Amino acid sequence: MLKIEIDNGSGFCFGVTTAIRKAEEELARGERLYCLGDIVHNGMECERLRRLGLVTIDHEEMTRLHHVKVLLRAHGEPPSTYELARRNDIELIDATCPVVLQLQKRIKEQYEAPISRASLVIFGKKGHAEVLGLVGQTQGNAIVIESFDEVSRLDFEHDIYLFSQTTKSLDEFHRITEYIQSHIAPTATFRSFDTICRNVANRMPSISQFAALHDLILFVCGRKSSNGRVLYDECLRVNPNSRLVEGPDEIEASWLEGVTTIGICGATSTPKWLMEECRDAILRLQQP
Repeated sequence: MLKIEIDNGSGFCFGVTTAIRKAEEELARGERLYCLGDIVHNGMECERLRRLGLVTIDHEEMTRLHHVKVLLRAHGEPPSTYELARRNDIELIDATCPVVLQLQKRIKEQYEAPISRASLVIFGKKGHAEVLGLVGQTQGNAIVIESFDEVSRLDFEHDIYLFSQTTKSLDEFHRITEYIQSHIAPTATFRSFDTICRNVANRMPSISQFAALHDLILFVCGRKSSNGRVLYDECLRVNPNSRLVEGPDEIEASWLEGVTTIGICGATSTPKWLMEECRDAILRLQQP
């Protein structure tokens, strides 16, 4: 008999849960609500909220809005977005994750320190919403590196202060830190700030254990999810028979052949209801 288990540790993190709750509360009042960017990197959850009335916009569209409510998602925004809201008399529903807010504050304080000439380096995905918000704290002057492969391009003759996007790999951050420590010039100073969210980092060992328990792993998440990619890669490392799907329609019957246990897990942007729909889809495929 086929056994299907949904990982209890998977699902929305605190920041995403708060942002969605704030959106639902505003929409329940029957008011028009805009969201700057996808509220979460999961297309099916975004569609559910769209049906409730949430209107997703980009920064260009926001410049044309006046006297409305705009929700800022958990990823955070640069100072320029807050200035635009003031100019256009836009009421902001700020759902920026507290962890991201704290990181923005630390980077801003470091950048504005009167005696600091250090290069501010952010380990993160170029163009990611959170990273854009972080770089915005430095008026666009921070250096972004996406992976360990890019660290050798830094100027080790000058001071370097290293920060990280909250959802990046903790292991890779430590590799980057060790490389800079071993290459920094004797006359330069290096400081690293471990700003990776433990809500994400702590999922790595648990999802690794979960992936090892099953014949097949279905990792459910949007393909734009940075956090999802990190966690899925860990599943794949532990269990080569891991599949990434955005929803139940992508599940193929051939994957179930010879399988006796299936584990379903997901990213911090994956709703529980979507993992449950994937479980139900598998059960339907099993019916004669």
